[in-house]
Amino acid sequence: MPLDRQPTSLPPVILRDAPGVDRVLTADALVFLEELQGRFSLRLNALMIARKRRQDRIDRGELPDYLAETADIRQGMWEAAPVPDALKDRRVEITGPVDRKMMINALNSGAKVFMADFEDATSPSFGNIIAGHANMLDYRDGTLEHDDATTGKSYRVGDAPAVLIVRPRGLHMHEANVLIAGQPVSAALFDFGLNIFHNGAALAETGRGPFYYLPKIESHDEARFWNDVFLFAQDRVGLPAGTIKATVLIETLPAAFEMDEIVWQLRDHIAGLNCGGWDYIFSYIKTLRAHGAYVLPDRAEVTMDRGFLAGYAARLVKVCHRRGIHAMGGMAAAIPVKDDPAANDAAFARVRADKLREVQLGHDGTWVAHPDLVPVAMEVFDAEMPGLNQIRKQRQGWRIEPAMLLKPHEGRVTEQGVRTNVSVAIEYLAQWLSGRGAVPINGLMEDAATAEISRAQLWQWIRHGAAVELTEGGERRLTADWLGELVQAEIVAILDRLGPNGFHRGRYASAARIVQEAATADTLPDFITTAAYDLLNALD
Repeated sequence: MPLDRQPTSLPPVILRDAPGVDRVLTADALVFLEELQGRFSLRLNALMIARKRRQDRIDRGELPDYLAETADIRQGMWEAAPVPDALKDRRVEITGPVDRKMMINALNSGAKVFMADFEDATSPSFGNIIAGHANMLDYRDGTLEHDDATTGKSYRVGDAPAVLIVRPRGLHMHEANVLIAGQPVSAALFDFGLNIFHNGAALAETGRGPFYYLPKIESHDEARFWNDVFLFAQDRVGLPAGTIKATVLIETLPAAFEMDEIVWQLRDHIAGLNCGGWDYIFSYIKTLRAHGAYVLPDRAEVTMDRGFLAGYAARLVKVCHRRGIHAMGGMAAAIPVKDDPAANDAAFARVRADKLREVQLGHDGTWVAHPDLVPVAMEVFDAEMPGLNQIRKQRQGWRIEPAMLLKPHEGRVTEQGVRTNVSVAIEYLAQWLSGRGAVPINGLMEDAATAEISRAQLWQWIRHGAAVELTEGGERRLTADWLGELVQAEIVAILDRLGPNGFHRGRYASAARIVQEAATADTLPDFITTAAYDLLNALD
């Protein structure tokens, strides 16, 4: 609908062209983004300052705890607004980037929900972001289709597609290619704003939206920010209050201590909380970076059934069911192992065991990263959860103390674990710099959290002098110098595998430099993708 432009000193500036930009960034859409940015940017900046101040306090020794000032919210007998019919059955959700073909495959996968990810599973080149929003327009209009000239295959959305939920980029990110009032627009407001402006009314008319996943929230103040954004957007676009429904990813350690409060702030708009396990491990390392008592073992030993992850998952189920919303489980990242039936069967068996753990814990649904895993997860949830969900199965007898949310996993730091982190971080980041955000590596579908966990663990092990068990016996402390040797060895291995042309075209040198700098910095950088985003824009 037409919007009247408010007078500003500087009109929006689009710094880069991309296919579909005129269709996505219409004059009216830009006015709407101006309004969002103008109304909320100063408040968003204050929230980012508050994050830094809290981290400074934690670095000085003030560990996360339940908030005394919000005890009445945690103890109160209240529920969030009812979950809409379209979201009552979420037993299996598939996630993936906003790439056209992958969107169609995900919508047709048989999953109940498809989470279309502008964040961790999408490399945020301007071309990728604009293409993703153009795909959303085609989804709205029923014209989302793809013909692959290389294979001759045609892709069309089927008659019973998954419900679409959109994940915008996080509050800490900006969209460098669009300036409003002379400054880069908030990436979160950019992605959300374009989606709700173009598609909100059409989705609401059919009862299939608008629905969102909110990433990397760290506090209930940030949840209140999103709630106010929703209220403003609904009013401006002409939707009744409470039309927008959001699921919050609890993927930061501070947010785990404020689950009730986050639900309270979004109580008219919230549909669930989700266990964002990979990012949560990264946040645990980042938040407790100054404290040697919380050093974690190899990533493979940091599993959801013990330590701080077990307490976090149990608390999420308890809070969600008490408040009448969905408790969503974590990711099954396995992908089919080509030409190796035994390895494939073993991977799927691990997925079944993990999904059984989730549904028996009380989760109402789970995530998968590949269409072949949809029937695997569906079978487990169908057998254990005959109803649409198990929200009414309460877990109020569980008492989750703060120490349980901080308890580190016990285990070994091994040379193989160090080498794996080096290899995976470089490989993923090189792919990300080349425009791919969802990357198959070693039998898993990895996203940006992969690089974050890997480089954060390397930093933690160096900072706190972790004793690394060597493959040939004995121990060695991980140092910046040894890490440099391992990075160089990985570069040589990549050169041997791809040759000089493949190495340079693949942007491996840049990826290796960013990983090494992040792992050896004096202070653990908040997000490796921040530095990588600047380079991505320079290369795009």
